[in-house]
Amino acid sequence: MKVYLYLLNTLADWEISYLTAELNSGRYLDNTKPSVELITIGNTTEPIKTMGGITITPDESIDNIRFKEDDLLILPGADTWMEEENKKIIDIASDVINKKVIIAAICGATVALANKGILDNRKHTSNDIEFFKMFCPEYTGENFYLNQPAVTDDNLITASGIAPLEFSYEVLKRTNLMKTETLEAWYQLYKTKDSKFFYALMESIGK
Repeated sequence: MKVYLYLLNTLADWEISYLTAELNSGRYLDNTKPSVELITIGNTTEPIKTMGGITITPDESIDNIRFKEDDLLILPGADTWMEEENKKIIDIASDVINKKVIIAAICGATVALANKGILDNRKHTSNDIEFFKMFCPEYTGENFYLNQPAVTDDNLITASGIAPLEFSYEVLKRTNLMKTETLEAWYQLYKTKDSKFFYALMESIGK
């Protein structure tokens, strides 16, 4: 499975950290499933600097990517989503979401999707409904907004910027990359900090 992570300046490091760590390491993924290839992509291959000051160079330009059904495109939060250079990936997302590519967007990326009209007829969430109205004057999807940390509607996953764990859970659940019992133990371990879930996690991957 190919997973594409879009990189842009001021990328919010913490919003994707749980997810990218598990996708890249594969340590808890179901080894009966095809392996995951995590590919970083950018509007160009020029390095970006995250909100945490980390410099990352994209593996590929988005111009060279041909998305296929069941690929995953991760759109992290950032303060720069409204810049002109990031409109190209949203245009691509608008196209490929109808071709069964999974789109996972968190925080500021949901605003970019809303401005494109992608959320007008799909269940979704973000940081707050009033936040959406403030930044998305064209937005008409209020009836589809759910006041939850993360929401999945078919091949669209959206989340609040303060819900990186729930975002990761929804993505991993939608992609079926972990066995169900592994995913539940993994999620509960980080959610509750209860060590019993670590042992449940270890047991689940040993089966």
